Amino acid sequence: MHSSPHRVSDVMTGAVVAVGREALFKDIVERMEQWKVSALPVLEGDGRVIGVVSEADLLPKEEFRDSDPDRFTQLRRLPDLAKAGAMNAEELMSTPAVTVHADATLPEAARIMALRHVKRLPVVNAEGLLEGVVSRGDLLKVFLRRDNDLASEIRRDVVDLLFAAPVEPVHVMVTEGVATLTGRVPDATRIPLAVRLVRGVEGVVDVDCRLTAADE
Repeated sequence: MHSSPHRVSDVMTGAVVAVGREALFKDIVERMEQWKVSALPVLEGDGRVIGVVSEADLLPKEEFRDSDPDRFTQLRRLPDLAKAGAMNAEELMSTPAVTVHADATLPEAARIMALRHVKRLPVVNAEGLLEGVVSRGDLLKVFLRRDNDLASEIRRDVVDLLFAAPVEPVHVMVTEGVATLTGRVPDATRIPLAVRLVRGVEGVVDVDCRLTAADE
């Protein structure tokens, strides 16, 4: 069983499809289609990530293919117009690349994706060398954890620590990711903390807390 917190290294894909800076437009599209990915890291040298080419970087070529934008549009969409005329990865890529380290937590990776509006993140080491890729789908893998594993972690890392001497045993049951806590505990002030800690266990969908104080 894997205890929280999970790291990017736990869920990332190690076998990565990437391109060099000289990769041509059509080759990039073909590689995306072949591997069913929405973005490709751009590498140079011994594998250092220098940028990322995404579907968003490729679409301007189609968008402006038959159009003659007015001056206002030209000024407002200057970067997109430049990409519409791009021929290779170096001209297409977004740089610097938005990346993440393998030891980052899953919430940290999710926050980067949300703030930077990206679906995939190259995973790099301290030298900026590519180690893998993590996607939105990878971050959701924690919700595939078995209910029994979640219950065991909750008992060990939450219940046994907060309620070492309960008035009666605290029962933990997890069904489809929903954790239910039942029992009577001596210190009612710890119940909200227990709920917060259980909710923080990666893979828990929700918490149904039925704990009561011993004097109730």
